[in-house]
Amino acid sequence: MDINNTEKSIMHYSSSHNILLVGEGDFSFSACLATAFASASNIIATSLDSRDELVMKYARAARNVKILEELGGTVLHEVDATTMSQHPLLHDMLFDRIVFNFPHAGFVYKESNTAQIELHRNLVRVFLRNAKSMIDVEGEIHITHKTSHPFSKWGIVNLACDEGLCLKESEIFHAWQYPNYENKRGHGQNPDGTFPVGACSTFKFFIDYLL
Repeated sequence: MDINNTEKSIMHYSSSHNILLVGEGDFSFSACLATAFASASNIIATSLDSRDELVMKYARAARNVKILEELGGTVLHEVDATTMSQHPLLHDMLFDRIVFNFPHAGFVYKESNTAQIELHRNLVRVFLRNAKSMIDVEGEIHITHKTSHPFSKWGIVNLACDEGLCLKESEIFHAWQYPNYENKRGHGQNPDGTFPVGACSTFKFFIDYLL
């Protein structure tokens, strides 16, 4: 809950939610939420990078992390989305929202290559498996993902179904709805560069305990 006990929200997220953000690039998305809430006390934002790697890769990362920490947020580095349920600071916590924007397994092959698609699918699959054990009874797992070819071949909804999750809804994603958010490549020769978002949606998954 935010410091003034007055609920504030932006899009799908509220200051009343306990939020875990996974795979944050330069932390601009989590900083956007914190700014909208005027508090980050309900936010844990994580990255796979170490803190040193983060500031080397992203020009605005240090500023975004400072915003989060000054607003009471928790920032964790070297958190792997595929093993996060075993993280010593996360393993016994439950969240209302777990968010992974534009998951990506790295640039090994071309995006249309079957082997590359399977790398991506495995990342999402194991992330969902971890996240499923970390959401509260009414919690949701959100994945924002491109829906055009070849990204549509990842089969996000089917992967979630295989992990015992149900699709609540999907909503078209527009980056401009999140002020100062910049999606990052994260890998390769220009990790601080953005990439064309194109057609994409936020998929919201939950556990149906009545099934």
